[in-house]
Amino acid sequence: MSTDKAQSWVYCEEFVPEDDVLLRARERAGQLGCTPVLPGSGAALTVLAAAVSARAVVEIGTGAGVSSLYLLRGMPTDGVLTTIDLELEHQRAAKEAFAEEGIKPTRTRTIPGRAIDVLPRLTDGAYDLVLVDADKESYPEYVEQAVRMLRPGGVLAVDNALWHDRVADPARRDEITTIIREVGRTVRADERLVPALLPSGDGLLVAVKR
Repeated sequence: MSTDKAQSWVYCEEFVPEDDVLLRARERAGQLGCTPVLPGSGAALTVLAAAVSARAVVEIGTGAGVSSLYLLRGMPTDGVLTTIDLELEHQRAAKEAFAEEGIKPTRTRTIPGRAIDVLPRLTDGAYDLVLVDADKESYPEYVEQAVRMLRPGGVLAVDNALWHDRVADPARRDEITTIIREVGRTVRADERLVPALLPSGDGLLVAVKR
């Protein structure tokens, strides 16, 4: 990447500054060993949620609530975020962030457990936006479930779609890079979806369901 390109990326990441609530959530994430969305991807998620007036959102991977806050900020005040995470400690940290943000408890539904077990129980075509941001090995299954769950016009978002700049390098053939690269190809080839790959954060793969 040229110096100018690198500076442009940093400029974009800092374009929408994070406030104290987000910064504290990000700090908790670091303490717990979570890797939250970067600010550029977070800002994009807020815009996407607002653009489709997302009242029903599913987040696969709660972490400490950083991406949850970004999503909730773009959703209408009656929108409900369903967020899934295997780690109860992560969800406790997220609830602390929700409380600081002043989010009503009725606006979030935290489900502990393995997403691969939880997702099949969620309704077909009932959601406006689904964010995939959990264990990378399961991304193919998560994306498949997300497309099923989305309504026509709903948005799929997949974080870490560039995976530390490895996905674009064909010489990188490690397992996670290969999985994420194939997820991108699958989404691009799916005739049910209108896709784009945004270079925000660590890469945000987005698609609208036809």
